[in-house]
Amino acid sequence: MGGFEDDEPPSKRARASSVESASLPDCFPFSKSANPLGSTMARPLPSQGKEVMVGSKGVIKKEEFVRIITKTLHSLGYEKSGTVLEEESGITLHNPMVNLFREQVIDGKWDNAVVTLNKIGLLDENIVKSSAFLILEQKFFELLRNDNVMGAMKTLRSEITPLGVNRKRVHELLSCMISCSPQQLFLGFSKLGIDSSTSRSKLLEELEKVLPPTVMVPERRLENLVEQALTVQRDACYFHNSIDGLSLYIDHHCGKDQIPSRALQVLRAHRDEVWFIQFSNNGKYLASASNDKSAMIWEVDEDGELLLKHTLNGHEKSVMMVAWSPDDCQLLTCGVEETIRRWDVESGKCLHVYEKPGIGFISCAWFPDGKQILSGLTDQHFCIWDLDGREVDCWKGQRSTKTPDFVVGKDGKLIISMNGEKTILLFDRETKQERLIEEDHTITSFSLSEDGDFLLVNLVNEVIHLWNIRNGPIRVNRYSGHKRNRFVIRSCFGGSEQAFVASGSEDSQVYIWHRATGDLIETLAGHSGTVNCVSWNPANPHMLASASDDHTIRIWGAKKAGLKRKDVGSSSCSSNGIHANGNTHGNGFIHQCNGNSTK
Repeated sequence: MGGFEDDEPPSKRARASSVESASLPDCFPFSKSANPLGSTMARPLPSQGKEVMVGSKGVIKKEEFVRIITKTLHSLGYEKSGTVLEEESGITLHNPMVNLFREQVIDGKWDNAVVTLNKIGLLDENIVKSSAFLILEQKFFELLRNDNVMGAMKTLRSEITPLGVNRKRVHELLSCMISCSPQQLFLGFSKLGIDSSTSRSKLLEELEKVLPPTVMVPERRLENLVEQALTVQRDACYFHNSIDGLSLYIDHHCGKDQIPSRALQVLRAHRDEVWFIQFSNNGKYLASASNDKSAMIWEVDEDGELLLKHTLNGHEKSVMMVAWSPDDCQLLTCGVEETIRRWDVESGKCLHVYEKPGIGFISCAWFPDGKQILSGLTDQHFCIWDLDGREVDCWKGQRSTKTPDFVVGKDGKLIISMNGEKTILLFDRETKQERLIEEDHTITSFSLSEDGDFLLVNLVNEVIHLWNIRNGPIRVNRYSGHKRNRFVIRSCFGGSEQAFVASGSEDSQVYIWHRATGDLIETLAGHSGTVNCVSWNPANPHMLASASDDHTIRIWGAKKAGLKRKDVGSSSCSSNGIHANGNTHGNGFIHQCNGNSTK
């Protein structure tokens, strides 16, 4: 994610220390030449004088640069262009001995490849033996695939074992050969986690990781270098929130205008306070829940404008929350201490009503497979239901709490719920392991990051805490500045790679922080009542929605001049998406939408 350091690319070379040292058999043609410097590299080419450098800073070696470009051309399939570059520059990608070695590997001439390996000029015995192990293991597997079990056994015992390399792997192969029938050998290898289907081209890639890069340039080396450069630029970009991705043509830099801070639409279809909003997983819809006892589904059109698709009526009390199914084809709505209703998004029809006599529901969520839902009840129980309303499981929560929030993790095993006014329970249904997040102040709401590794926790003392729940839980950041006195205020992750945090506030504003630094970077004014909930479009980092006690939902967009929008005098819209004449409000750039659907 933006603001957090990505893992470094895996090393392209195997460490020699991981290879067990052992004497080579007499039949293995390895030249044990002395090397007083203990170098692990191939013998250098004869020096042609001072090394030529290229680039404005003079830090790029021309020979390495050309070889890497040549390798990239060949990898992209531009064989002729790669050959021409070698001829014109006079810098060859591989010397003749290495080319012969590669041809022998591709042709499956294993014994010849091992002989040639020793003629390349490698000075580290461990690297030679590691490479030979890979070659002979491939020979072993191909003999088995050709039903030559005796030949494979001979290779394993007489050629691979004497190398003394990766003895655990050799033992596993030998054990499987002895205990498995010929028909079950490859199944046995698979159970041991051994990939026996490696192609010869894949073998070459593995050899490139072991052999020094001066001998064979690693596959995709130029791509890795470019990706590293782009990653550094992205991580250094404080306001990174780009839709189009990073370009190679120019250095990357996002300005503050990439943050959604301009009101593009005001949705006025609800008749009372709007308590909850949530974009669908694919970003094509927005669902809203209101004190007017209705929920609404809004559709995002190709121009980024939201049109009312359905008004969902049927609840007898206020609707306090909604939850999208994993495929976005269905929506759950939960009334205040009432029922849960499941709706078809396309038709707007109610598919099922979940209820328990004498007990009300206070929250709802989907399991990742989309086949079950989780509900929170007023009697402190949690219940799992199948889609037809059959109760699958039910258990009592730990303690009474006024906060109904809970979340089901991405794997469907982790359930995150309140465990008291100041405590959140992380419960693994499979292992029964329990972990706790303990705060010093009352928790009012929480939300889970898209990757399932972080939790935003809103507190009664006007602070939001960020917790790492993958490696802990560990508190890693805090955000403050918004106002909270009486109501439940909800926050969310958002933006490109969820690099930002947004929250509602009782001062009628929306607050946006930089996730990594905790800096408050934007305050959005426009609502005339408490902002209860915010939701950032997961498919469009430039779209943020906010729901308020002023009965409206505001859609915020980036300030970029090229942003698509309607001209002054844009119309309002009805539930079927057909535009009707309406009045322009504000500066002409804010579009009012007065949906009147009663589906």
